[in-house]
Amino acid sequence: MKTILIMRHGEAEPLVRHDESRALTEKGCQQAKMMGQWLAKQAFSPEGVLISPYLRAQQTANQVLQFNSPRFLETCSDIVPNGNASFAIDYLETLISMHPDIDNWLLVAHMPIVSYLVDQLSPGDMPIFQLAACAQIEYDELTRKGILKGLHIPERVAAFQ
Repeated sequence: MKTILIMRHGEAEPLVRHDESRALTEKGCQQAKMMGQWLAKQAFSPEGVLISPYLRAQQTANQVLQFNSPRFLETCSDIVPNGNASFAIDYLETLISMHPDIDNWLLVAHMPIVSYLVDQLSPGDMPIFQLAACAQIEYDELTRKGILKGLHIPERVAAFQ
């Protein structure tokens, strides 16, 4: 079994001309930092990480990775807001097969693709993600199916730190 964590970026600046260049606000940095601290304390601290190339996702991942030390890290253009979730999951499954020693994967992306990614892994589950929320999926690489175990949000995890 693997754990796949699908995380939405933290709060970002209002819409600008080029969506991909929107930066995190101070609150967004704090949200991502809280989630990073919480993830580091869990049994599923990320070992493999895929990040959207958009600035706000990169900044979210940077905050999370202050507290986590993945062995595999890659920017992935398949997990942009209008990306194809099926292609992204096919790529993730390929990486899982190429790196069998990595048990915990983190994808940092955007709405709406984060919801579609969850549905691809755990059919019938398509949560609406709050900012910096992180879905936890228990994934069986043999059956290629997962179970959504929780949707964690910064406000709730902060209460446990």
